[in-house]
Amino acid sequence: MIIGVPKEIKNNENRVGLVPGGVLQLVQHGHTVYVEKDAGIGSGITNEAFEKVGAKILPTAKDVYVKSQMIIKVKEPIRADLDNLREGHILYTYLHLAPEYELTKELMERK
Repeated sequence: MIIGVPKEIKNNENRVGLVPGGVLQLVQHGHTVYVEKDAGIGSGITNEAFEKVGAKILPTAKDVYVKSQMIIKVKEPIRADLDNLREGHILYTYLHLAPEYELTKELMERK
């Protein structure tokens, strides 16, 4: 599987959806992992740390979404994320959809 980790863009969210240890496990099991440039900086994780365990760094979130089958995030998608999601993407993230009717509706429409 081709897995993508975009930088979190929600206000005040500095975590990253996957740390180097997780990348290493996925790569060792034959998966490809793309990480957006500087996605881990807010968590103190450098691009080099991701590359060292086999991730490929891509310059933009759009590049990550285009090349990936599964997207790993920390927080629910916001508008800029939704603009990059396409039908068939697997979105692996925490979703609290009860108070988010519009987000729920859009995710369902995007399948």
